[in-house]
Amino acid sequence: MNDDLDRIMAVMDAAFDPAWGEAWTRRQVGDSLVLPTTHYAFADAAGAIPAEGEDAAGFTLTRHAPGEEELLLIAVRPESRGCGIGAALLARALEAARARGAERMFLEMRDNNPALALYSRMGFEPIGRRKAYYRMPDGHFRDAITFGREL
Repeated sequence: MNDDLDRIMAVMDAAFDPAWGEAWTRRQVGDSLVLPTTHYAFADAAGAIPAEGEDAAGFTLTRHAPGEEELLLIAVRPESRGCGIGAALLARALEAARARGAERMFLEMRDNNPALALYSRMGFEPIGRRKAYYRMPDGHFRDAITFGREL
């Protein structure tokens, strides 16, 4: 699992802009990976499942609960964006959640996240808003939007 943690962190370090303060720490990711309800998947630069130990261009991290799944993280390296990797990862996460018995998938994001276009294309709809939920590193606040979709 340590190799997979390294692969996740390498993508996260490249993909998450520190200006937003959204990247998880190595400990947060590592602690989540030991839970039997947490699942992850990788994609290579072509959107396919990479070979064991091969560098990843993107990943998803989800958490399963009876009847539902939550997308905790999705990330694609900046140099690999716009090639369908995020859509491939999300489609794979939706299918895996369905296979685990989930009937619905949820996610949450800050209100100005450019991933909104991807989530909308993939059938997610806004179902809630938390005002001033995210505190940005500069001290300002952003709303959180919760999305859901039937599987």
